[in-house]
Amino acid sequence: MNIIDEIGREQMKTDIPPFKAGDTLKVHVKIVEGDKHRIQMFQGVCISRKNNLISSTFTVRKISDGIGVERIFPLHSPNVDKIEVLKIGRVRRAKLYYLR
Repeated sequence: MNIIDEIGREQMKTDIPPFKAGDTLKVHVKIVEGDKHRIQMFQGVCISRKNNLISSTFTVRKISDGIGVERIFPLHSPNVDKIEVLKIGRVRRAKLYYLR
């Protein structure tokens, strides 16, 4: 087994809920400003998910003031505090780039 994979498996989070593209998510992100810490919510539709062990990512899209905002989150990042699945979507594609 590869040494990098072993180290990555030790650092992976285990409390991630099962979700896929099309689901509506609320992502709690830790924001550090100087010496202050706070948690910011980012709620939107998951339009893609890339599974690659420790470097797995997912993209969430929301509409803010009429402008589409997309944010890519590393799945196992320590800055991602919590992921909530608000609504399960029913889609036939793995990547929903057509929502752009």
